[in-house]
Amino acid sequence: MGMQYNDPAGGTPSSVGNQFNTFHYIKQALIEARKEQYFSQLADTTSMPKNMGKKIKRYHYIPLLDDANINDQGIDAAGVTIANGNLYGSSKDVGTITDKLPVLSETGGRVNRVGFKRKELEGSFEKFGFFDEYTQESLDFDTDAELLQHINREMLNGANEITEDALQIDLLNSAGVIRYAGGATQNSEIDGTDLVEFGDLMRLSIDLDNNRTPKHTKMITGTRMVDTATIQGARVLYCGSELIPTLKGMKDLHGNPAFISIEKYAAGGQTLTGEIGTIDQFRIVIVPEMLKWAGAGADIAVGDASHYETGGKYDVFPMLVIGSESFTTIGFQTDGKSVKFKIYHKKPGEQTADRNDPYGETGFMSIKWYYGFMVLRPERIGLIKTAAKI
Repeated sequence: MGMQYNDPAGGTPSSVGNQFNTFHYIKQALIEARKEQYFSQLADTTSMPKNMGKKIKRYHYIPLLDDANINDQGIDAAGVTIANGNLYGSSKDVGTITDKLPVLSETGGRVNRVGFKRKELEGSFEKFGFFDEYTQESLDFDTDAELLQHINREMLNGANEITEDALQIDLLNSAGVIRYAGGATQNSEIDGTDLVEFGDLMRLSIDLDNNRTPKHTKMITGTRMVDTATIQGARVLYCGSELIPTLKGMKDLHGNPAFISIEKYAAGGQTLTGEIGTIDQFRIVIVPEMLKWAGAGADIAVGDASHYETGGKYDVFPMLVIGSESFTTIGFQTDGKSVKFKIYHKKPGEQTADRNDPYGETGFMSIKWYYGFMVLRPERIGLIKTAAKI
């Protein structure tokens, strides 16, 4: 019988003797694609100066004709003290407005006094960070000669993703306009029948219109985060990929498909990262890392295997609309455009040698950054909570 290779890797040795190499090593490692930043691109960064504490405050002056302008300075056209000095506030009633118009008599007089109010907005920030240790031999003898380069990159990508997740949580918790799909009024009531419909999106758009939310979105673009682009004529709605079947199957008020795919209008102007189409007044952006409230809904119906659930309860999915200039992130020693990371890297050797590592065999790399959030106009942040079909 001639010489045979057999299966050395599987335990059957070659007839000629031991084999040193039983696999081919592909030097180029598989690199996980860096996750896109969807929410960070919408924010400017308020820079916190040194020696001023860890809180930042800002005034928001309420318009005269607004129900939120609550004050005790009002005197009406008849000279009578009234509860609020905002004339007719946010009323749209013809009779109410007619009665409270600030008319003057021939002699004038001490009438029609109004008042003003301001709100104090407050935000704070915290320091975050993590580190990694390695030995000199892990670099000298590891199969991948570019091990350290990969670790450095993944640490930075991880810090970026942590910041993005923290920002998303702050935005979800700061929404001033919240709607529930179907008949639900809170997370624990959402079940398989509470799926978002065209009417839910339409009513959310009306609420945002009434709150004077701009129909344009400014976003930071460019590799150096120094340029901005403005998306005109629509608001951006962010949701997870779990809702794609529901969105693409949605019907409008006339029973026609409500979803318009991006390829039908993309040539006409600027599109966003992750954008898949439009429904009514919203441009839909799918965020693969979109968060959810796992198992926060009602008990799963017996035999229901067509909806997302966790621990026997329906998952609750957010659909988030972020109006222009509705929030700011807070940074420390930044460029005013984005969160900046501080990285320390000490390789094994003399600079790491001390009484705990007298031979200097261990190195480390650490990364730290400051992150904070301040909502400016919560009424411009809209949120729909819904179940989702598998």
